[in-house]
Amino acid sequence: MSPLRCVLTCALLLLVAAPASSQAAVWKAGTAVVKVTPTEPMWMAGYAARKKPSEGVALDLYCKALALEDDAGRRVVIVTCDLIGIPRDLREAVAAECQRQYKLPPERLVLNASHTHCGPEFRRYKKETLALSDERVRQGAEYAERLEKQWIALVGEALKNLAPAKVSYVQARCAFAMNRRTPSDSGYKNAPWSEGPVDHIVPVLKVDGEDGKLRTVLFGYACHNTTLGFQQFCGDYAGYAQQYLEEKHPGTTAHFFMGCGGDQNPYPRRELEYARQHGKSLGVAVEAALESTPVRELSGPLNAALTFAPLEFAPPPPKEILERQTKSPNEYEARHATRLLKELADTGKIETRYDAPLQAVQFGDDLTIVAFPGETVVDFAIRARQDFGGGKRIVWPAGYSNDVFAYIPSKRVLLEGGYEAGGAMLFGRFPGPFSVDVEERMMKAAAEAVEKSRKAP
Repeated sequence: MSPLRCVLTCALLLLVAAPASSQAAVWKAGTAVVKVTPTEPMWMAGYAARKKPSEGVALDLYCKALALEDDAGRRVVIVTCDLIGIPRDLREAVAAECQRQYKLPPERLVLNASHTHCGPEFRRYKKETLALSDERVRQGAEYAERLEKQWIALVGEALKNLAPAKVSYVQARCAFAMNRRTPSDSGYKNAPWSEGPVDHIVPVLKVDGEDGKLRTVLFGYACHNTTLGFQQFCGDYAGYAQQYLEEKHPGTTAHFFMGCGGDQNPYPRRELEYARQHGKSLGVAVEAALESTPVRELSGPLNAALTFAPLEFAPPPPKEILERQTKSPNEYEARHATRLLKELADTGKIETRYDAPLQAVQFGDDLTIVAFPGETVVDFAIRARQDFGGGKRIVWPAGYSNDVFAYIPSKRVLLEGGYEAGGAMLFGRFPGPFSVDVEERMMKAAAEAVEKSRKAP
C-alpha cells in the first residue's frame, strides 16, 4: 500500500471510530452577572398590602446572562433576573438596543424573571392603578432606567465572554411546589391543594468548558417565589438555590429560569429558613441531575422565533356598573373602575385586546425551550410538552418571560374562577378576565413559534 493511501485509510478509520459527541456542534458559551439590589430603601413588589418600604437585605438580587453560539455563529442570549417581572417597555427597549449594538435579533434575546416577591417595585404603569406618592413613582422610574442600561451591558459582556464549550441537557425532580387553588363551597381559594396539577420537573442546561469543568448551569422550576413576604430584599428560594450551587461549584454561574408556576406556591412558607430549605432542595435536585441522570449532549443549529398571541378580554362592564364600582368599599375595585372610566372618556373605548409575545429557542432536533409571557399556570407547561414533545424531542416550558403583564389562565382555570382566573386583574391595567379561548390563542402562537424555530435554516 502506498504511503498516501495508508494515510487516507487511517484517517477514514479514525473518523468512523470517533465518538458521536466529537461530531456534535462546536459550542461557545459566555456568562455575565450584575448585582441589582437597590442601594436605598424602596417599595417592594408582589404584595399590594405592604404599607412601607424595604428594610434591609437578606440576600442580594442579581441579573445574569448566558450567551450561546453554535458552530455557524448563530447566537441566543438568555437573561435571568431576581425580580418580580419583565415590563414590556423595558424588554422592547433592551431588545432594540441589543440588535443595534450587538446584531442580536429580538427573537434571540430571552428575558425571564424569577418573580420574587421580595424585590423592588419598578412597573411604571402602576401610577394609574394605585395611589402612589411622587417619591415612590420617582424611585421606580429611576430603577427601571438603571436596569435597562444594566441589561444592555450584561448582554454585551456575556457575548464578549464567549468561549468554546460543551452544552448538554439533564433533568431531575423537586417536590416542594404545590398547587394553590383549593376548591371550596365559596369558590377557589388560595391554599395548598395536594390533589391539584403540578410540574415537579427540574430541567437543567449544563455548560462545560474545554477542560471538562462545569462553567454554567441554567435550571428551571415551576413555582411562585413566595416563600417570603417580609420587608427585606431577597431572591427567595430561587436565590438560595443559585447561591447553593455556586458555593458547591466555585467558578460556576447558576441561573434560575422560572417555569409556568402561576398557580403553584412553595410549602411551607412565611419563614426565612423555609426559603433556605427550598433553595437547598432545588439545588440538590440540580446536583442529582448533574451527577446521576442520563446526559443528552445537544447539537445545533441554534434557532429562535418570536410570535404574538392576539389575546382578547371578556367584554368590560357597562359604564353604569363601572360608575357604581367606583364607590366600592374595596379600594382596588374602586380604583380599577375609575381607571377604566378614564380610559373610556379619553379614547371612547376600553381596550379589549393585548398581543402577548411567545418565543421558542431550538437546539437542533434535541431541545425546545418555549418561553411563555405573563404568569402562566401549570397547565401550559403540561400541554406544551404534549403538543411539542414526543420521540426524542425534549420540551422545556418557561413562564414569566419577556412580558409579565398579567396572570394567564388555562381554559380550565378560567372556567373554575378565582384569583388567577380574573380576580388579580383588579391590581393591573386591564379590563378584566380573558375570553374563554385564551388558552387556544396562546398555544396557537406558541405552535407558530416552535414551527418557525424548527424550520429555520
